[in-house]
Amino acid sequence: MKTYLAEVLGTFLLVFIGTASVATGGFLADLPLGQEAIGLAFGIGLIAAAYAVGPISGAHLNPAVTLGVFLAGRLPAKDVIPYWIAQIIGAILASLALWIIVSGQTGGHTTGFGANGWDVAKWGTSSAFLWELIGTFTFVTVILGVTAEKHSTAFAGLVIGLTLAGLHFAMIPVTGTSLNPARSIGPALFTGGAALSQLWLFIVAPLLGGAIAGVVAKARVFEKD
Repeated sequence: MKTYLAEVLGTFLLVFIGTASVATGGFLADLPLGQEAIGLAFGIGLIAAAYAVGPISGAHLNPAVTLGVFLAGRLPAKDVIPYWIAQIIGAILASLALWIIVSGQTGGHTTGFGANGWDVAKWGTSSAFLWELIGTFTFVTVILGVTAEKHSTAFAGLVIGLTLAGLHFAMIPVTGTSLNPARSIGPALFTGGAALSQLWLFIVAPLLGGAIAGVVAKARVFEKD
């Protein structure tokens, strides 16, 4: 139970810190770093969560990561669903907390809750899907690489967080960067509309990307003999 509670807390930290950077003014003109600041918020949120709960649960914080870790042979099948449930609960609690906070904004809240989505007038569904699939594959491959027994390092959390930040720098203009079904589910529930109708992509594509990364890791394609 401590393991699952750690996943709830860790996912809460990641989603709350990351989406708050959007909901409380991430795209305002007076924020000089713009999308880079949002990317750093998600990266730093992940670093904080990784070092806070990593020793307890491994700090997956993401159903796609859990699926990749399972397919790589590093997690028992019995833990997959409980991890997913814990991560989704953590994300929903984070979005609920953020909703309560911004509901008291003077003049009303207008900047959303950091939900993922793509502009159908600018990007096709296939583009958004490939971005999320390839991005998640890259992200989970890095995670599995730096946490492998032969490659493990005390700086794994830092490397993973910086990778997430870098992927945000590249992907925010297209999908807002999910790479994480739980991260997308929480904000979508409080945003509604297009965020909910497009949510399927931010569940399917990351899970597929994480699964491919797990299979590749299982085959030890990138491991030294």
